[in-house]
Amino acid sequence: MTFTDISQVAATGQQILDRVRTVVVGMDDTLEIALGAILAGGHVLFEDVPGLGKTLAARSMAAALGLDFRRLQCTPDMLPGDVTGSFVYAPDSGSFVFREGPIFTGLLLADEINRTTPKTQSAMLEAMAEGQVTVEGTRFPLPVPFHVIATSNPIEYEGTYALPEAQLDRFMVRLSPGYPSEQGEVDILVGRVQRQAEIATVEPVIDAATVREMQLAVERIHVDADLARYCVELVRATRGAPNVEVGASPRGSLALMLLGRALAALDGRDYVRPDDIKRVAVPVLAHRLTLTPQAWAQGASPADVVRRVVAEVPVPPTVAVTAER
Repeated sequence: MTFTDISQVAATGQQILDRVRTVVVGMDDTLEIALGAILAGGHVLFEDVPGLGKTLAARSMAAALGLDFRRLQCTPDMLPGDVTGSFVYAPDSGSFVFREGPIFTGLLLADEINRTTPKTQSAMLEAMAEGQVTVEGTRFPLPVPFHVIATSNPIEYEGTYALPEAQLDRFMVRLSPGYPSEQGEVDILVGRVQRQAEIATVEPVIDAATVREMQLAVERIHVDADLARYCVELVRATRGAPNVEVGASPRGSLALMLLGRALAALDGRDYVRPDDIKRVAVPVLAHRLTLTPQAWAQGASPADVVRRVVAEVPVPPTVAVTAER
């Protein structure tokens, strides 16, 4: 399917979200940003306390997109080769052949990614940044499209490892669903009773080829030059913000723009507005900041820093006028 009009992308995106929401309750905004990240070509990290449906949301999104899907249950004894694959000896041919790991898929669900060691986590870096893996000096391309949806529990829980900063930077967004509302929690229980099964299933809405066509349509979304500068100014402001030891990298400003385009497409617009950028500033930038030890001791959070930056950095006047059309 070729998307000649951006309204087709919005309609298809709504179908995907509606399908996922049949089993995932109370995550409307989170799910839309996650879908936008995938349409923007990025990777998604769900991080929050156990039991909030992070894995269900990731699995349901993968199913609705119709991508070839594999799940990697991360454990402390997992090795890099368990992710990327390795060369094994084949007695029939008398030679070593490469056996692909679970990363060779359209969408990899890395469940509880921070329960495996930093060495194994780092095995995904090349794949997430370049769409390939290198094993014993040989490069192997990954399928297109390729995306990682990972889930993580806060590092203060026993048996977890902090994700390396380099890997955090590879995730376009980090999303924290939070606890559902009281009515949302009631809906979860009612839904479980009605389906009369423990596992909730989601049927595909599209397939890998259609996902790629939607991504190509997003590439045609217009971004005003002043809005691109606005993204850069937001990111640069994080580098000089109080309590920040290391600010966001240029990958952060690029992620702001790319995700802003995807959300515009899901809204049926062929141009990006400042509100699109403001909406995703926290999930895009907060996990890219390193606060000073004093800030952590005082209870400051990266999200608070980003919100303050968004409030202080002015929107360029020409962009504000364009957004009104």
